[in-house]
Amino acid sequence: MDVRRFDEITNELDPPFAVVDLDAFDHNAGDLARRAAGRPIRVATKSVRCRDLLHRVLRTPGFAGLMCYSLAEALWLHREGLSDDILVAYPTADRAALRELAADPAAAASIALMVDSVEHLDLVDAAVGAARPDIRVCLEIDAAWRPLPGLHIGTRRSPVHTVAQARRLTESVLRRNGFQLAGLMAYEGQIAGVGDAPTGHPLKAAAVRWMQRRSAVELAERRAAVVRAVRALAPLEFVNGGGTGSLERTAAEPAVTELAAGSGLIGPTLFDGYRAFHPQPAVLFALPVVHRPAGRIATLFGGGYLASGPVGADRVPAPWRPTGLRLIATEGAGEVQTPVVGNAARGLQLGDRVWFRHAKAGELAERFAHYHLVTGDRLAATVPTYRGEGRSFG
Repeated sequence: MDVRRFDEITNELDPPFAVVDLDAFDHNAGDLARRAAGRPIRVATKSVRCRDLLHRVLRTPGFAGLMCYSLAEALWLHREGLSDDILVAYPTADRAALRELAADPAAAASIALMVDSVEHLDLVDAAVGAARPDIRVCLEIDAAWRPLPGLHIGTRRSPVHTVAQARRLTESVLRRNGFQLAGLMAYEGQIAGVGDAPTGHPLKAAAVRWMQRRSAVELAERRAAVVRAVRALAPLEFVNGGGTGSLERTAAEPAVTELAAGSGLIGPTLFDGYRAFHPQPAVLFALPVVHRPAGRIATLFGGGYLASGPVGADRVPAPWRPTGLRLIATEGAGEVQTPVVGNAARGLQLGDRVWFRHAKAGELAERFAHYHLVTGDRLAATVPTYRGEGRSFG
């Protein structure tokens, strides 16, 4: 990616602004489909948060359906015609959205809710009552690795870990009027979301690879056993697994019928540390120089777009171009100003741009109302993000 080309294409724009390199985005989509080896990929919308980009990837061979992070979001995207195959990846306690779902037979037939306990079923019943179309549900299975008692490696999500627990929850769903079992999901965050080649940390890399190999073997066996047990009680339309970082591994499991991915479309900095794939940076943002406090320091306007997750240096935005810039440890990326230091700062003048990459894929869309879409040597379009359409589902 030639930053001079980006500067020329966006010359008339005043930073801060965000740009999507459509050529990189399309390349990343094609590479995800290649890695999925024929398994359909459900698009994780929270990693994109822009309807135009969601439309674009859904037109790409290998992608089918959406994985939303909110029921309200799912209802909106369904109403806007993006998809009639939507999985809400997280359980909902949004009673107003549940009532809207129950009042719309087409939405109820297209959207599946995540559940991992009888209490989730109770919550739905309490919100919408019995006079409703069947609510489609997906069982979430805990994909974390538990090699020793009390040791939990992975995301803290579902309490359903064993085959027996999955069987009991399935039986509870089947006994209840007003619910239809649609699918099963198990997200292996300790594999899909942890880079196995962190730069400059060979011992950590070796430990991560050791953990991921053993966790993957355990999960493949347990996931297959859970799917067999559930299918002995009721049919499943889909079994979802994986994420950007684990597509090859999960696609090789016969029990899995579809994958999920989103971050790999964008290529944020947290996905630089993987051996199996190298997404191109597809979304960048530019900040203007507004202070020159010293020869090797340039201070930029805004920029405090920190990523969620554990606090650490890997959650801050990274200066990308000009090369050779870094943040100052005592200030970092600030809400109103972000100083950068390095030899490249000497040549920066007031009004010049510094380009950044965000640490996570979709969260930048919460900061900008629009994405400027660039392809080849031209600005193809300016499109709204969720924020630009007045939508926030956090």
